[in-house]
Amino acid sequence: MGYLIFGGQEFEFEDRLLMHLKFVIGQKLRKQECFFLSWHRGAADGSGRFSLWMSPYAELAFRFSGGREPEYNQRWLKVLNALSHTPRGLVVISEEEAEKYAKKNPDLS
Repeated sequence: MGYLIFGGQEFEFEDRLLMHLKFVIGQKLRKQECFFLSWHRGAADGSGRFSLWMSPYAELAFRFSGGREPEYNQRWLKVLNALSHTPRGLVVISEEEAEKYAKKNPDLS
């Protein structure tokens, strides 16, 4: 498990997911784009939703627990990037959810 560190708070994500989020977030911030990053917390973590306002001026860091970087899933990156341009902002979804989303939106395949 790794951590997205934002404003002094740590938010835990699985390393593979965090790596994909880092890529998409980095692309958007490099273009000076602001957006929301949102995700759901599971019942084991107290349930609920989180949304962070991401901007090029925010203090942001990523800490990974694994030593090796996994391979990128290009379709997952495309789906996360597409979601980041919606009014809801970048919504964190699993690799499986991204595959389903891509099948419903063939332009992302």
